[in-house]
Amino acid sequence: MGTPEFAVGILDTILKNNYEVVAVITAPDKPAGRGQKIKYSAVKEYALENKLSLLQPTNLKDENFIAELKSLNANLQIVVAFRMLPKVVWEMPKLGTFNLHASLLPNYRGAAPINWAIINGETKTGVTTFFIDDKIDTGAMILSNELTISNEENAGQLHDRLMNLGCETVIATLALIANGKVTTTTQSDQHDLKTAFKLDKDNCKIDWSKPGIEIYNLIRGLSPYPTAWCFIKDGAEEWNVKIYEAKFQREEHTLAIGQLIATKKVLKIAVSDGFITILILQFPGKKKMTVSEFLNGVHFTENACAY
Repeated sequence: MGTPEFAVGILDTILKNNYEVVAVITAPDKPAGRGQKIKYSAVKEYALENKLSLLQPTNLKDENFIAELKSLNANLQIVVAFRMLPKVVWEMPKLGTFNLHASLLPNYRGAAPINWAIINGETKTGVTTFFIDDKIDTGAMILSNELTISNEENAGQLHDRLMNLGCETVIATLALIANGKVTTTTQSDQHDLKTAFKLDKDNCKIDWSKPGIEIYNLIRGLSPYPTAWCFIKDGAEEWNVKIYEAKFQREEHTLAIGQLIATKKVLKIAVSDGFITILILQFPGKKKMTVSEFLNGVHFTENACAY
């Protein structure tokens, strides 16, 4: 059971290790983009290419779906980036239902663990397999594997490394279950756990009054998707701008926070403890481009600012 690209790598590895996948369950098709064309999930595309039996329930408690799921007679269910399952679904197989989550649980339970690990400046993260229970990402842990996060890594790069680590961890988990050698660890519930909140327009907006390192981490933690953004204003004109890549330089200055400094090839923004130099961005109606490409023919006044 899964939906995005992250789940495809896991499914592919399960098949290549000769486990029998009796069915794949993914999200219903939905319109996407400006043309609102129907878009298949990454998992559906893979299932169709590999001629796997496919279910796309809109309601996971629907009697017809439950009956179809039971008829598959699966002895185990594996969940990777899907939806919260009702009890009638997760308790169905005799060997249980386990989830692969892209964090070192119990930290970063929730929808966007890869992004928040970078946004919060973590130096390590990992993946965890656990048996599903009736809450989100709280079940008994089976295996956990960690990796280090580099200072320059963005969410897309970390996603790919965690997917590879997740493939290894799922196969190791399957071997333990198949051999009846699973031991689990109960998750602790200390008060200071970090949460992987759902990303939205508000928490993706850059607050230029924050320290430079926090802004830098937000930009790389949201790149390439869903992308950090801000407004840039110059006189009567204002743009909603996406920022994909930047670097932070600590430096004392007397400029106002948010002030833009632009030359023919460099665009930087003043923050309290230095400058954020923009490397790749996207203005409305334009393609994503490097700053030097963008500044070729674009001029800002000395009053231009970001907010």
